[in-house]
Amino acid sequence: MYLPELAMYGLWMLWAASWAAAAGWTAGTQKRPPVSGEILYRVLTFAGFGVLFFSQLVPGVAHLRLWHMPAAFGWVCVALTVLSFAFAWWARLHLGRLWSARVTRKEDHRIVDSGPYRIVRHPIYTALLSAALWLALAKGTAWSLAGFALLAVGYVLKARIEERFLRQELGILTYDAYAHRVAMLVPYLA
Repeated sequence: MYLPELAMYGLWMLWAASWAAAAGWTAGTQKRPPVSGEILYRVLTFAGFGVLFFSQLVPGVAHLRLWHMPAAFGWVCVALTVLSFAFAWWARLHLGRLWSARVTRKEDHRIVDSGPYRIVRHPIYTALLSAALWLALAKGTAWSLAGFALLAVGYVLKARIEERFLRQELGILTYDAYAHRVAMLVPYLA
């Protein structure tokens, strides 16, 4: 493991600690979809993070790099990771008390379509996927890329579940108008 990669691990730990500390700052939950509908995306994201972060603990796996990242590019990935987490925090703060780790309807729930939510409908997922991509590229292993792919599939599934639920709760026409204007995860892509 080289220094930029260690720095990215440190950034992930700082982000996770800060995110956990802020988890209580949220409005009361009014409604949730059944947990059974969330199992697949939870398994995929858990597995994705596990493979991305811990595959190097499997003997022989850590040395199976597809490429070796020059340190200068590694530091670019560190800077991009910082920007990714800043984007996630911007979205979290902008969403305010409507945020939840699970798919939920909060008290006084409404569609938030300003700030980072005018760029993508799920900026927190976009930010986490972006940060995961930079780490996967810096690690340069098939395992890290597989972890990123699992995360991407997991977050796309979660976004679809969330959107289905919000359409039902907040109104199909209202949510569809927002979805028509703003891309789901990647700016300018439907």
